[in-house]
Amino acid sequence: MDTIKITRALLSVSDKGGLIPLGQALARHGVELVSTGGTATALRDAGLAVRDISDLTGFPEMMDGRVKTLHPKVHGGLLAVRDDAEHIAAMAAHGIGAIDLVVVNLYPFAQTVARGAGRDEIIENIDIGGPSMVRSAAKNHAFVGIVTDPADYAELIGELDAHGGATTLAFRKRLAAKAFAATAAYDAMISQWFAFADQQQTFPDMLALTATRADELRYGENPHQQAALYVPVGPHANGIAQAEQLQGKALSYNNYNDADAALELVSEFRDGPPTVVIVKHANPCGVASADSLLDAYRAALACDSVSAFGGIVAVNRPLDGATARAMVEIFTEVVAAPDADAEARAVFAAKKNLRLLLTGPLADPARPGLKIKTIAGGYLVQSRDNGRVTEAELTVATKRAPTATELADCLFAWTVAKHVKSNAIVYAKAGSTAGIGAGQMNRLESARIAAWKAKDAADKAGWDQPRTIGSAVASDAFFPFADGLLVAVEAGATAVIQPGGSIRDAEVIAAADEAGLAMVFTGMRHFRH
Repeated sequence: MDTIKITRALLSVSDKGGLIPLGQALARHGVELVSTGGTATALRDAGLAVRDISDLTGFPEMMDGRVKTLHPKVHGGLLAVRDDAEHIAAMAAHGIGAIDLVVVNLYPFAQTVARGAGRDEIIENIDIGGPSMVRSAAKNHAFVGIVTDPADYAELIGELDAHGGATTLAFRKRLAAKAFAATAAYDAMISQWFAFADQQQTFPDMLALTATRADELRYGENPHQQAALYVPVGPHANGIAQAEQLQGKALSYNNYNDADAALELVSEFRDGPPTVVIVKHANPCGVASADSLLDAYRAALACDSVSAFGGIVAVNRPLDGATARAMVEIFTEVVAAPDADAEARAVFAAKKNLRLLLTGPLADPARPGLKIKTIAGGYLVQSRDNGRVTEAELTVATKRAPTATELADCLFAWTVAKHVKSNAIVYAKAGSTAGIGAGQMNRLESARIAAWKAKDAADKAGWDQPRTIGSAVASDAFFPFADGLLVAVEAGATAVIQPGGSIRDAEVIAAADEAGLAMVFTGMRHFRH
């Protein structure tokens, strides 16, 4: 049977938005409304005739509302196969009437957790009757419609109007699929809360993660790949996925990936001076902090102006007009900022293809969380790399300790290196990257590339010497041999920051001492693959 006339609908919603127009539409088509508690009250207050669930079941709502819909006259009315003679006989024998439509949205579990409620209140907001009705109706979608999202009310009303108070099988199939997704997500949120918050587990036996599709993208990394953006269901940190796009064409898969890399890095400086990050292919190609965003942008751009063309820019301060005007002098794909003033918005408005993203307050870089990577046949799950080192945690490995200036450059370079693909080498001086070597198969080549980039930047800018002269150099993992460090010496670095821990540390330290370098160990590495 394809089209089913709705004669009785059961409504039980925690979100009352859109409820009254829906109730009025159902009543207009002669549908009997059966409802519970606050939903019934809201419908009656709007002048609609409503039958209480207790009248249908013959039992009062009890146990603070925990038991009200868990009854054969509810689930029998939902699960009965209407063209099965035995089911019809059972309904007649037990006085069970058919229910053709269920409108349910579940207790606000995620919202209760998000506002910091106590454990008892959180437990009370685990819905039992609602998911049970949803599953019963969705299973029997051949005969029963199930609506779990107020956003679908308008389509339901349109369906009723188009089919004389009936629903079509195709419509009910779509609703059933959405309903099972809703209960799966709901149960996943509950399991996550029990595992992570209540039981303090890092890696539970069953990792139940759910997400909702926010957008379908034009394609993936390459045109022959399909792609979509999903956002987590339940509490999560805000990032690029939640940013407000003011202008420009839709973001691509690569735009999202690169913008995320830029935002994650600039968030490291959210409490620091004005800072600009320029990213290309998920690697920073220029990072700088200064007294103003404009000065920071110019310094970051000077690090590698070639790679910056067509790149992604992220800043840690609201964007101003002067900085915006400097940014549009070259082609830039995306600019992400906590906010932008009217002048900056006007500057970007003249560049219709440039995407401007407003992120709001930057996320805490030290926040906990999980990172998930797919592999053939499984998933790799690890905690976020939220490791940070302070000056007090550094160990001086060489005879010469770094000066205050060198130490500041070391920590700046180290922060950037954390966000560069391994093997990573970063030279920095006076709050700006001088050269970045990323993603090479050996550390020596990364050191050479970073030094070469610094020399190339100096040539393009007309400087007397590259900014590696007098710089600090960061290595995301230890130097396995002294050769990479000696490249840094040749480039003019005077200080080094690295994790330490190599079996050849003594050899590397000796080379640093011979060159007069100051070197500190972090005791922590930052591989990024």
